[in-house]
Amino acid sequence: MTALVTPFRNGEVDWNRVDTLVDRQIEGGTDWLAPCGTTGESPTLILAEHERLIQAVIERSAGRCPVMAGTGSNNTAEAVHLTRHAASAGAEAALVVVPYYNRPTQEGLFRHYARIAESVDIRLVLYNVPMRTGVALHNDTVVRLREAFPNIAAVKHATGSVDGVTELRGCCDIVILSGDDQLTWPLMALGAAGVVSVLSNLCPKLMKSLVLAALQCDCEAAQRYHAQVHDLAVEIGRFGPNPLPIKTAMAVAGLIEEEFRLPLCPLEDEGRRGIEQVLRRHEVLDKRLA
Repeated sequence: MTALVTPFRNGEVDWNRVDTLVDRQIEGGTDWLAPCGTTGESPTLILAEHERLIQAVIERSAGRCPVMAGTGSNNTAEAVHLTRHAASAGAEAALVVVPYYNRPTQEGLFRHYARIAESVDIRLVLYNVPMRTGVALHNDTVVRLREAFPNIAAVKHATGSVDGVTELRGCCDIVILSGDDQLTWPLMALGAAGVVSVLSNLCPKLMKSLVLAALQCDCEAAQRYHAQVHDLAVEIGRFGPNPLPIKTAMAVAGLIEEEFRLPLCPLEDEGRRGIEQVLRRHEVLDKRLA
């Protein structure tokens, strides 16, 4: 699954680039498209843009690839609205981040997700990313939600570690997805089904190769692809928070404009040069890898 970047041009969403990026992902073998997540700079999208972007990705994919729309918010009513909109637009799933800034209790998190699950029939993917939200979704809460709501189908594990995955696998049948590119293979070795990837915006074929090798238990190939993915993700990731490094890398590769929404802003020249050096060192600008 690719957590799509949102391309901008002159302060507006670049709708033509959206179509181009969707086509490129599908041609690269991506199994699901995930617009309007962290990588898509969703906190800076106004409501109309958010809804139109989900609609645009669904329409461009035209049944070639299912869409998991980012519909999370720290406002439960808004999350319900966005999830209902995604469902009506044709999304097959919704990626719903843990409410950020509010720092709710586990009971508050349960009630938040329960309200959303009761409002739609599509599958929901819980998005646990405590580094960004300020609160972690505990395994006990995940189990409660899975048992109470069959349409809560998966959890995106973006904690930066493999901790808790084996425990969760032993407690319920929820699907686990890696939320960190560099942990894709380790998490799949523990039973995760795949990854919601940032790096695949740039290298969809490389990420697909890693996931397939892991699914086929081809350890030699998985180790080889893992080394490439790990090094790329770590080396470009040190230049700033997501999505600064990936969008800069894509701009270097000529895929999008180098534009962000405030409070994010372009990297300094040194950072951009560093990312370009990483891409050249790993031969990512070679179209066979891209």
